[in-house]
Amino acid sequence: MGSLPLSHVALPADLETLTTDEAADRLGVSSSRVRTLIRDNQLLAVSRDGQPAIPALFFDDLGIAKHLIGLVAVLLDGGYTRDEALTWLFTMQDDLGMYPAAALHTHSAREVIRRAQAQAF
Repeated sequence: MGSLPLSHVALPADLETLTTDEAADRLGVSSSRVRTLIRDNQLLAVSRDGQPAIPALFFDDLGIAKHLIGLVAVLLDGGYTRDEALTWLFTMQDDLGMYPAAALHTHSAREVIRRAQAQAF
């Protein structure tokens, strides 16, 4: 089994992250399945102390946030690297008043996807 594609982007210090075990519990799947989701770019993770850390904003009460997988696909298909996608997801958007990752949980989710489509070309 290969190593996970973990980013080394510095996420906001106060950002809550989950371990693969915590993410697995939240999703009701195995840790192995979470690792597969990371490998398949359906989840993005950073390296914290050499361990995978997945932003908690990537989840909601039903599992993976509704638009996250599609948004990540738009960014990566548009030429962003994993690092660039994570940086974009956690860069404050002044007009939204939040990070794009946080906006996925609001009525601004479609606007975030539109912006990603416009920027990723």
